[in-house]
Amino acid sequence: MEIALIAHDQMKADMVQFLNRNKHLLLHEHIKLIATGTTGSKAENAGFKVKKMLSGPMGGDAQIAARVAEGKTKMVLFFKDPNSSHAHEVDINMLIRVCDVHNVPLATNEATAQLLLNAISK
Repeated sequence: MEIALIAHDQMKADMVQFLNRNKHLLLHEHIKLIATGTTGSKAENAGFKVKKMLSGPMGGDAQIAARVAEGKTKMVLFFKDPNSSHAHEVDINMLIRVCDVHNVPLATNEATAQLLLNAISK
């Protein structure tokens, strides 16, 4: 199962902590991780194997949305920063819409992400 990881700048540390808490599940051979550029680098530094896309503002969100539309990415964990605006908000909304259109689970916060991972660990 391919899982996409995205985190806004203020949420990257939270994403890495979340990944470390769920390492037992995310390191299974049936789980493949992809991520936007900087988030992917942070995940790699924490010991995860990650296929990196472009950074979000440079088109990484769109690349992940394309993989969702192609049926490759089956889950998106996107730790959004609700307290700041983003220049690439249009890309973010497009990714959310594509996940809705293709019925792909999308978590935009840690609590929902944990529920999704708990669901696939059974």
